[in-house]
Amino acid sequence: MRYQTCPTPIGTLTLHGDDEHLLHLYFPGRGPTDAEPSPQNLPLDLAAHQLHEYFTGERRRFELPLAPAGTAFQQRVWQLLQEIPYGQTTTYGEIARALSAERGDGHQRIEPRAVAGCVARTPIPIIIPCHRVIGADGSLRGYGGGLDRKRKLLDFESSGGDPRALDQRWPDRQLTML
Repeated sequence: MRYQTCPTPIGTLTLHGDDEHLLHLYFPGRGPTDAEPSPQNLPLDLAAHQLHEYFTGERRRFELPLAPAGTAFQQRVWQLLQEIPYGQTTTYGEIARALSAERGDGHQRIEPRAVAGCVARTPIPIIIPCHRVIGADGSLRGYGGGLDRKRKLLDFESSGGDPRALDQRWPDRQLTML
């Protein structure tokens, strides 16, 4: 396993992968301690480049070789997360309903809590946009990178990718514009 750090406006992220895939993205203060730093690794270099493009407002969809480890149910939830359009949100309940509909009649209904558990275990956040999932009442729910980062990512995307939205003073600036 290899890792590479990636400075971003929301902190230095750690990318973790093998020679073919990105496996994990860790927020600051988390991540592997036994991995070997990788000065050159195509999947990690590509991920760092696309994250830079994302945070400068040039990229709205990631195109990376991903291999998140998880159950078949987790994989399906993570696949659905990648279908949430940039700048939009959905709820745990909406994802649960979509999964229940896929299963058809005769199967037990999927609960939003089951979806929330999968979303909470997303191994490649931001790239698999788990930050785009909110509570049914519109509130922000838990996020591995902290609710402050989740809010910043949502504000950034709703601004159309304006890097100023990642600035801590962004809410104050928006209020003064009103």
